[in-house]
Amino acid sequence: MALTKRQKVNATSEVKRHDNDTGSPEYQIALFTSRINKLTKHLKKNAHDFHSRRGLLKMVAKRKRLLDYLARTDEKVYKKIIKKLGLRERK
Repeated sequence: MALTKRQKVNATSEVKRHDNDTGSPEYQIALFTSRINKLTKHLKKNAHDFHSRRGLLKMVAKRKRLLDYLARTDEKVYKKIIKKLGLRERK
């Protein structure tokens, strides 16, 4: 369930800090969100794919940790990325 290069560029172009950015929390959150969306579609068709389901749960947990980190360190950027990706804000 890997993303193609074009899908990665589409998912992360708006949140990059600079041209070579691959490690910022915003970039990683955007990438995880697109992978989660793609894997969710796959699991709707293949309900018994439990190995992929485990991977999905790990990605959701990793994204949550990154979002929590971003909320602690830079709340303005956190709110911006939540709005841009259409995620729910945690309280």
